[in-house]
Amino acid sequence: MYTRCNRRGHLECVVDSQHLKLDDLKEEALKIRLTNQYLYKKTIPASPQPEFHVSHLKHDTNQTGLRGIKTDEGFRNPGRGSLLWWSLAVGPDEIASAERRLLETTFPDRTEEQVQMQQSFLEKFTTSPAFEQTSRLGSYRFTFPLEEVLEAYREQFCCGAQPVMRVYETVLYKQEVMYVVLIHSPANQKQFSKYPLLTDDPNSVCTYRDGCFIWRPEAMSETHRYKLVRRRDEMQMEAVRMKRTPEFYVWDHVAVALHVDKQVLNFDPDRLRENLTWCDKAAVPISRPHTFDYLIQAEDFVEGLWPDCPSALQKT
Repeated sequence: MYTRCNRRGHLECVVDSQHLKLDDLKEEALKIRLTNQYLYKKTIPASPQPEFHVSHLKHDTNQTGLRGIKTDEGFRNPGRGSLLWWSLAVGPDEIASAERRLLETTFPDRTEEQVQMQQSFLEKFTTSPAFEQTSRLGSYRFTFPLEEVLEAYREQFCCGAQPVMRVYETVLYKQEVMYVVLIHSPANQKQFSKYPLLTDDPNSVCTYRDGCFIWRPEAMSETHRYKLVRRRDEMQMEAVRMKRTPEFYVWDHVAVALHVDKQVLNFDPDRLRENLTWCDKAAVPISRPHTFDYLIQAEDFVEGLWPDCPSALQKT
């Protein structure tokens, strides 16, 4: 593990070429005597261990970024780097299907009556910024099907060949753990050969299968107000609110970095507008407050960029 400063001036603790689960990440942090009041906590209540199948990516930006995306008709790295960053878009549908899979694998012999008696519980735990519909980066969000992004990348950067996916790094902030998947062209195999290929390992944090990223988070809540109770005799799971003060912990998520160098990942301008929505500002944004717009401001700005679009700007 080593430290670096990112382009926003925030300190990052980095482990290259691995997606470290939290216990292993704690060990690495101890080696450099890292002080972190969240990571080392031992009083975190029991939480579910679901598997999210995510078929969409999101890219958040501000006015300046949106104007550049419209001008370029696509996405580029706006700074000095060569990577284009996206995040997994995990919404209510993904949470519901993950809950269903978790129950089916934990209690495969449930009766129909037990299935009907089961109350929704996973949404009580999926409360970290990874699941919120707000934005930490800007008021404008592009949400694209993963397969559409991969197809565009395959045609524009890989000469029609399949992109290569690799385990890039684990990044630890004060209260955030980011697992990064790298996507690059087969032409850059040598450049990125030190990073392991992303394999379909059932014990890995993240993998790719059948058009979806499969994400297995260990820290979904950030602020833990519930504990998981398994009622094995009844084949039920329940979120029980804790009586003690909520526990603050790290939260994890997956970022996807596409190697584009200085090029643009292009999309049809109408398709860009179709996939654009407005976002509320997150409770703890990364970008400065003045980079966020009210919805009425955003509507005027987007109308100026796409004057021929008859549809109103929708809220995420």
